[in-house]
Amino acid sequence: MATIDLTLHDPARVALARRARLLAWTSLAWLAFEGVATVIAGVLAGSIALIGNGLDSGIEALASIVVVWRFAAARISSDRAEQRAQRIIALSFFLLAPYVAVEAVHALAVEHHAETTWLGIGLSAGTLLVCPWLGRAKVRLGRKLNSGATAGEGRQNLICAYLASGVLVGLLANTLAGVWWLDPLIALAIAAVAVREGRETWKGRACGDACCP
Repeated sequence: MATIDLTLHDPARVALARRARLLAWTSLAWLAFEGVATVIAGVLAGSIALIGNGLDSGIEALASIVVVWRFAAARISSDRAEQRAQRIIALSFFLLAPYVAVEAVHALAVEHHAETTWLGIGLSAGTLLVCPWLGRAKVRLGRKLNSGATAGEGRQNLICAYLASGVLVGLLANTLAGVWWLDPLIALAIAAVAVREGRETWKGRACGDACCP
């Protein structure tokens, strides 16, 4: 196997690429745990938003794998690899939206009441601690690397945080006030956000300053 000479690349870019890979691997470690546990909690509670949050973790993991591939030594400065990574990550946004939207509409139609799950609440709180930090770091790094793929991966982490916030609000509202319809409505809103972010990633746009200070 041929050895890649990293001295051919800008040292600063090589350092940033290594950081992008490190953040992607960190995400994969968290998502492997959080995704499986959240889906299980969602199934047990009958919460569409919680299940959607868990499935989003799987889609985020796909985006992280793509970023690891994108910034392998042989592709650090490859525009073609960047374009492919952007398109794959954009498509991954579109995988999430239809499932969550269909299930949310069904839950509203049959007036499905999600049950309280303290496991789901705890996992959502954990996601709120981890994902915003990962998302903002990746979006900033994406700007420095001029990488829509890296920024897109970061936006998926931020969407996961938004969904976790919605899950917490929905589950607590149902528990404390019997507002059962808030859970699927929040899921619908997250599906719409996923479509928007997928379009932005396809175009190669990074998250705006208002989204990621």
